[in-house]
Amino acid sequence: MSQSNITLEEIQNFEGKYPKQLWYLFLVEMWERFCFYGMRGVLAIFMVDQLLLSDKEANLKYGAIQAFVYAFTFVGGIFADKVLGFKRSLTFGAFLMIAGNALIAAAPHDFFYIGISLTIIGTGFFKPNISSMVGDLYKDGDPRRDAGFGVFYSGINVGALMGGALCVWLGKEHSWNLAFLAAAIVMVIGLIMFLATKKHLGPIGDSPLQNLPKTTVLKREIAVYIGALACIPLIFIMIHNTAYTDMFMYVIGPIALFYFFFQTYREKDKGVRQKLFAAMVLILFSILFFAIFEQAGGSLALFANSNLHNNLLFFNIDPNVVNNGANSLFVIIFSPLLGLLWLAFAKKNIEPNTVIKFGLGFLLLAVAYYIFFSTRFFADENGKTSLEVFSLAYLAVTLGELCLSPIGLSMITKLSPKHLGGMMMGLWFLASAYGQYVAGLLGAGMSSPDTNASLTEKLLGYTAGYQQLAIYALIAGVVLIAISPLVRKLMGNVK
Repeated sequence: MSQSNITLEEIQNFEGKYPKQLWYLFLVEMWERFCFYGMRGVLAIFMVDQLLLSDKEANLKYGAIQAFVYAFTFVGGIFADKVLGFKRSLTFGAFLMIAGNALIAAAPHDFFYIGISLTIIGTGFFKPNISSMVGDLYKDGDPRRDAGFGVFYSGINVGALMGGALCVWLGKEHSWNLAFLAAAIVMVIGLIMFLATKKHLGPIGDSPLQNLPKTTVLKREIAVYIGALACIPLIFIMIHNTAYTDMFMYVIGPIALFYFFFQTYREKDKGVRQKLFAAMVLILFSILFFAIFEQAGGSLALFANSNLHNNLLFFNIDPNVVNNGANSLFVIIFSPLLGLLWLAFAKKNIEPNTVIKFGLGFLLLAVAYYIFFSTRFFADENGKTSLEVFSLAYLAVTLGELCLSPIGLSMITKLSPKHLGGMMMGLWFLASAYGQYVAGLLGAGMSSPDTNASLTEKLLGYTAGYQQLAIYALIAGVVLIAISPLVRKLMGNVK
């Protein structure tokens, strides 16, 4: 049988620990995350240093940009479920991301906002669908699924590490044109790789409208493409004026929740409904997690740009390279070690359940932000502080993330029925959108209103904010652990 005719059963009946299709998706996602995290790492710095925005304005616009990226994953997930299928949605998204980055590379100061608008829509159609395809490689109840998502998550971080370091280095040391061009080039590599290997996915990701007449399918697909492109001016306006972003976020959340409850109550099986509610609890808590975690691209990027020394142990290194790459490096190092720890606990029947792990993620995040706060005690008279202590905080951030994010991706696919997989993955990323949005507001609140503030004043402002975030994370972790028995009951047989 040719690879193009491979069946879903043949894919899911793989031998060994991982299906070969996982490695193809791993590589595609690695290059896309290179593009995404490379862009993320330079956004706030570029807006402050090149567009001459204040720290507060840069934080707000950063939050708006990232919020729209993740909000569109919800939209992209729905249209993939209902019209395009995962494969065509991913391909369309990749083309838009390439176009957006190439446009900025041509003239960063002139085309920054229009290029960002294209990448926002492109990421929305790309990101949730490749994650959903990873879930479809496994049968329901296959215990190898978590390990598969762990590998996939490491692919995300390999790309993030390379993109985060390279784009910052190119932008700050050479040319902003080259930084954005690098993001476009690696996205081209990712798209070519997907087009070359998608035949091995068989029916996974095909359009749900395949049984309809071709003309009907084509009309609906074209309508989706036109509708997506028509959003470009709207996003452009909302990024320019973040007051419009506020209005958008006030509207999209209630609409998404209404759609979730509508679809949930249509389910006749009580067990399915309970699992969907359990997924929603995890999604809502993840909003706060991402609001704190995603200071990395906003306030922490600006803090690193101004308030950190260049010395890390025996090396001289740009603090923004550390800020944009330390998390990914620590994930690559500690993700397999933490996986081995969970396996050892499982053998002794003491492995914490998913909800407890979520709670532990918050507690570790609290530790991290207390360490970020403590950098004020290592500062010199000029307001510059220790890059080593800053890096140590990122180790705690990473351990917290590893307790939540990769497990979260796997858990959403486990708790969701197949026909709502794209919607639920989109909701997971929509939670990230609200996290990013709140992250921008929090970062703006920490920044000094005085554009002429000294480095010491900026240091005290940002670290005071990090102390508050540590308190929020601590409270959330305790609450989540306390309600874990109830959530576990809703999850039924899903572990």
